[in-house]
Amino acid sequence: MKKFSTLLAVSAASLALSACGTADDASTEATADTVEMPANEALEGVSEEPVADDAANAADDAAAEDATEAQAATAEAAGEAAADVAARAAAAADAVGDAADSAAKAADAAGDAVDAVTN
Repeated sequence: MKKFSTLLAVSAASLALSACGTADDASTEATADTVEMPANEALEGVSEEPVADDAANAADDAAAEDATEAQAATAEAAGEAAADVAARAAAAADAVGDAADSAAKAADAAGDAVDAVTN
């Protein structure tokens, strides 16, 4: 019975404590009024409009052009290297074909020699 009364007291205390909380729901989505209010307050003293500065992008344009030229040079070098590899692969394939032809001729000659010995 003592355990039951202790459990009852703890339950009553937890219910009383939860009743003291607020009804704010953390899952409530933020609305534009509450989110933009601090931003609008920060900009209240600003009366000037933003101005485009053409010189600000000049350095970026030059850097972009240099990067484009470097990329083109890298692409050309990669293309030349690929062509070199393709040429080497073709030469290796020709060498393998020649070796296969030589091996076929040697096998024919060996077969002829075996036929000559057995007949």
